[in-house]
Order: sequence, then structure tokens, then C-alpha cells
Amino acid sequence: MIVKLIRVNDGFDDIALPSYETNGSAGMDIRAALNESIIISPGKMGLIPTNLSVEIPEGYEIQVRPRSGLAIKNGIGILNSPGTIDSDYRGEIKIIIINLGESDFTIKRGDRIAQIILNKVEKIDWQLTNTLSKTVRGENGFGSTNTN
Repeated sequence: MIVKLIRVNDGFDDIALPSYETNGSAGMDIRAALNESIIISPGKMGLIPTNLSVEIPEGYEIQVRPRSGLAIKNGIGILNSPGTIDSDYRGEIKIIIINLGESDFTIKRGDRIAQIILNKVEKIDWQLTNTLSKTVRGENGFGSTNTN
């Protein structure tokens, strides 16, 4: 599927567009568009620009997800994970990074900071009713399926 995108500002042509790193990758890595490195201290967060704006086809969304390597090696995550970019949004994609690790984390120009995944969106048509079908699980939640 072709999805249009623009670079929001000049001076970032050296930063690669989002790309699949392997043939089997579901997510495309997206990169930081920074003029200067940013340091995120433990317990703090930062809003990282990508210099990209996209035109997502109607009926689709892009989800922003953490990169597993950053999570396991540095404790770096995406605060509102997964983040959603709606099809009618035309602003710059920015990534909310949080440092859950124990050390300062430096983000440099061009660093791969997140993954983006295109997903089809199914719209809900609610039907208000007085009853729901019965299931074995019923109303049991919050760890109830892990009783062994």
C-alpha cells in the first residue's frame, strides 16, 4: 500500500525514512530528527520529533510501538504504547519516550526510536442490550485465568 509522507522541515534529508529492517518485519523503524542530542534522565520523558507527516488512508491507523532492543538494554519505552496516529491527523509525528532505566539515555540525530505499524481499523456500531451471552470465564478478570 502506498502512503504519502512529507518531511516537515528542511535540513533532515540525511535521516532515513521509516523502513523495514528485515523481510519479516511487521514494524518499520522510525528515527529521531534532532539538531542536537537529547538526554532523558531516569524517570523522565521526552517528546522526540521525526520531521515526518503522513497521509494515512481512511480506514487505517498507524500504531507507534516501542523497540524491544531499547526496552531490554536501556529501559526505554513509549509512554502511551501503543500510540495511535489517526487517518485525519496531518501534523508531525512525535514520539513520547520514557526512560524507565537507571541511567541517562542519549538520543542522537537519526537514532531508531520506535516502530510504526499500519493497521486496518474496524468501526464499532454499538448495540445497547439488557443481557450479554454467558461464558465460562464470566466476570472473572485481573489474573483470574492464571490460577494454576
